[in-house]
Amino acid sequence: MAESFKSRLTRWKFNLFPVYRRTGARLTYISGDLREVQIKLPLNWKTRNYVGTLFGGSMYAAVDPLYMVMLINILGPKYIVWDKEASIKFIKPACSTVHAKAKIPKSEIDYIRNTLKAQKKLERTYQIELTDEAGNVCAVVEKIIHFKKKHE
Repeated sequence: MAESFKSRLTRWKFNLFPVYRRTGARLTYISGDLREVQIKLPLNWKTRNYVGTLFGGSMYAAVDPLYMVMLINILGPKYIVWDKEASIKFIKPACSTVHAKAKIPKSEIDYIRNTLKAQKKLERTYQIELTDEAGNVCAVVEKIIHFKKKHE
């Protein structure tokens, strides 16, 4: 799906937000329905670690807010969406720019809404792979997101 004016504006704002900007990463794409986000994190003097590869903290920070922010915007103001837990597994050193894609299928949104009609809270696990320019997975970030419906 192509970017809409709203999603393009959201991408620009996100990339200018000082906390995210300092990660060194940039959002390169947000779908019009906000269910897909792509980022790139270049290897440069700001993101390089002591041994010359991508700093693990930069890799984690580049993808940290994605699922929570996407789900807050998709579900809307009637839901509480919060990061509960996260972990990162380093697979191989990242010696070049890495890319990542966060994608939420419509069936996942339907599942969250339907489940929260029957129970008070829900936790879901999401994974994001950071891949180098050759397509090799360098790290996998796992996020546990907490959901709750607001009282009306």
